[in-house]
Amino acid sequence: MTSAVHCSTGRLAASILVCYWLGGLISLSYAARFSASRQRLEVQKHLNRLNKPAVKSIQSPDGDIIDCVHMSKQPAFDHPFLRDHKIQMRPSYPPEGLFDENKVSAKQKERTNPVRQLWHQYGKCPEGTIPVRRTKEDDVLRASSVKRYGKKKHRTVPVPRSADPDLINQNGHQHAIAYVEGGKYFGAKATINVWEPRIQRQNEFSLSQIWILGGSFGEDLNSIEAGWQVSPDLYGDNNTRLFTYWTSDAYQATGCYNLLCSGFIQINSEIAMGASISPVSGYRNSQYDISILIWKDPKEGHWWMQFGNDYVLGYWPSFLFSYLADSASMIEWGGEVVNSESDGHHTATQMGSGHFPEEGFSKSSYFRNIQVVDSSNNLKAPKGLGTFTEQSNCYDVQTGNNDDWGHYFYYGGPGKNPNCP
Repeated sequence: MTSAVHCSTGRLAASILVCYWLGGLISLSYAARFSASRQRLEVQKHLNRLNKPAVKSIQSPDGDIIDCVHMSKQPAFDHPFLRDHKIQMRPSYPPEGLFDENKVSAKQKERTNPVRQLWHQYGKCPEGTIPVRRTKEDDVLRASSVKRYGKKKHRTVPVPRSADPDLINQNGHQHAIAYVEGGKYFGAKATINVWEPRIQRQNEFSLSQIWILGGSFGEDLNSIEAGWQVSPDLYGDNNTRLFTYWTSDAYQATGCYNLLCSGFIQINSEIAMGASISPVSGYRNSQYDISILIWKDPKEGHWWMQFGNDYVLGYWPSFLFSYLADSASMIEWGGEVVNSESDGHHTATQMGSGHFPEEGFSKSSYFRNIQVVDSSNNLKAPKGLGTFTEQSNCYDVQTGNNDDWGHYFYYGGPGKNPNCP
């Protein structure tokens, strides 16, 4: 149905112009309503694809709804190559030589605590299902487009080998990381303390993660990532959340956060990707941390993820990748923020605890018990651990080594401060 404005031909020229103007407004209004209607339809179709039928739903105290979805109905199996995939219920060979937490001193154990997810307060998912954070209409509408929902912007991986600060900073992402390169890596592990950094703007985020990287830093980059993040744009709040990510083409068309596209196959019924984790560490107070292990199964070739000591979450099938189908060429651990300020100004978005590494335990953020998986499926201490940050007066990193923590580093910072204007 179209709208029209009828004007008398006997009116003055000015009146005719007004009529044309009114007609144009009505046409624009109709076009806007049609566009909004089409967008709602597109969003609803996307929600129907993402939100699978639930066996049971659990209301989390933070407002999330966790749907318990039958394992065989999860989003992974929307992938055409996974239609007839037989789920691997356990890895063939877990890595050997895990850092022995029993060696950690009693005093050190008292200083750190494990975390849980908020939704656990109100129930759990039955065996044979997986917990999936329900996507809401507002979540999708916050994205730049339905197509880009759940995806990172291009080229967000730190490039420590580049010495050109203009090239490094052009995408607005800043990092404070430790890394190894120059070998073949088959996985990585670390224990990370969890914070709730302050985010200045809705379109910024702060995260702490492990990167498993293969290929060049061009458009063929393969990456598997996992850690914790605060991202108002993605989740609609400032909660600290467990997340994963993968891409096989430098964040262009493939991959996504958590289970927001087909790819990662989850087998665990207790941990929900993208769900809030609680409690978090406090400045000069109790410290809470999470352990993440990602490794390549020597038999099947899939990349597995373990959360803590007890939860094997699932795997990324090897066919998703080109370079990572063989091995990784670089491992990175550390923090990343988005700086959306322009004209040389810096965001006040915090990385980690929002405090610099030199402040140390209970004040700064850390990665401890850093290890890599070698070609024999053994966890080893990393050799040649380097560090990198674009602006150390905004966010910094300092490494160390001791009997309790193995290889570790403190990292992070406040962003905007007198030395980082």
